[in-house]
Amino acid sequence: MNLEQFAPYAASRVTDFMHGYIDSLDDAAPKLKESMKYALLLGGKRARPLLVYATGKLLGQTEDVLDYAAAAVECVHSYSLIHDDMPEMDNDKLRRGHPTVHVKFGQAGALLAGDALQALAFQFLSDQNSGLSDSSVARLTNILAVNAGYSGMCGGQALDLEAEKKHLGLNELKVLHSKKTGALIRAAVLMGAYACEQVSTEICSNLDEYAKWTGLAFQVWDDVLDVIGDTAVMGKTAGADIALEKSTYPALLGIDKAQAFAKECAQKAKNALKTIDGDTSVLSSFADFTVSRDH
Repeated sequence: MNLEQFAPYAASRVTDFMHGYIDSLDDAAPKLKESMKYALLLGGKRARPLLVYATGKLLGQTEDVLDYAAAAVECVHSYSLIHDDMPEMDNDKLRRGHPTVHVKFGQAGALLAGDALQALAFQFLSDQNSGLSDSSVARLTNILAVNAGYSGMCGGQALDLEAEKKHLGLNELKVLHSKKTGALIRAAVLMGAYACEQVSTEICSNLDEYAKWTGLAFQVWDDVLDVIGDTAVMGKTAGADIALEKSTYPALLGIDKAQAFAKECAQKAKNALKTIDGDTSVLSSFADFTVSRDH
């Protein structure tokens, strides 16, 4: 499968898996269950589950096992979007073309939905039906926790808040984005890799390098889209970063140089795949996609 075929397949697979899993939960708190499903099942690119599946399949793992890791990383991503959209953070009203969770369910409901999805991520990883070995469960849990928490996504979000109305240098901005966006992309690739029992240190190192550059390319292009993107196409409000006076790559480098830098990062990601045996075409194409997408 090429990326155009694999992306909708992976998105449909993880969405069906999550839908079935949440439906199997009891109905003791129906409003919470509804808000979780609303946040998780609206759509989106499912980029992180795609990376879990693509990496795991490259190394020989079955999709039935990868479902749990793919769902876990998507839960963390979705919970982060709920909290990121809230008035205390970016105060966004639109996400994936729909009202944000706090707009639809209230701030308290949104907070609880995010909390519950974060917990559900680790429920997925520790599910006894996953087919993952105990050592793999421990490794994947650590990867997700570290990259989602203080040293990763949450730490990056804190830096992002502190940077509002300030002018960061290029290195400071790289650190911020390597945590805020890059860490969870890195987690997705490494979780796909370590879901496989016999993966070598060298392969994991190369995949980690791929993930770091892909994550940076992804965020730089997000900054570009905030300037040149269309709200209707993106499903979220264009110009939000400008309104909040955030430090971004277009603000720092100009739009043309920011686009060029994003493409340079994507190429470095692709270069990291060259020594890995097997069909890396989906991962390579995904790096290209990060800097050509319109949403």
